[in-house]
Amino acid sequence: MKRILFVCVENSCRSQMAEAMFNCRVDARQAKAWSAGSRPSGSVNANAVEMMREKGLDISAARSKGFDALPIKNFDYVITLGCKDVCPFVPAKEHIEWQIPDPKGRDRDFFRKACAIIEEKIEAFIRENLGNS
Repeated sequence: MKRILFVCVENSCRSQMAEAMFNCRVDARQAKAWSAGSRPSGSVNANAVEMMREKGLDISAARSKGFDALPIKNFDYVITLGCKDVCPFVPAKEHIEWQIPDPKGRDRDFFRKACAIIEEKIEAFIRENLGNS
């Protein structure tokens, strides 16, 4: 099983949406994703919850978490979502940087655009790294 970690500083928007979208598309026997941040906010952004609800995914019970709360420490892929040098280094076999605009503090249309970019990147990642799952 491949292990993927989505990283964003607060773990409240982009990384939470990526984790949910990834895990709903991939068989858990093939791959599993988690998300975390270096300065977790403690809660998931309400607009992120709404964007996922629009996609039929419920992340209302999700909580923003730090790296110490992860159940595992070894990952095949660590994907940062646009925090660049602010994102801490987490050991992995491969590191990938996705430049996703930060939707925090923005309107729902901006969230929808960021969500669409994340969704496109996840679909491409699955095709390129996991095949058709």
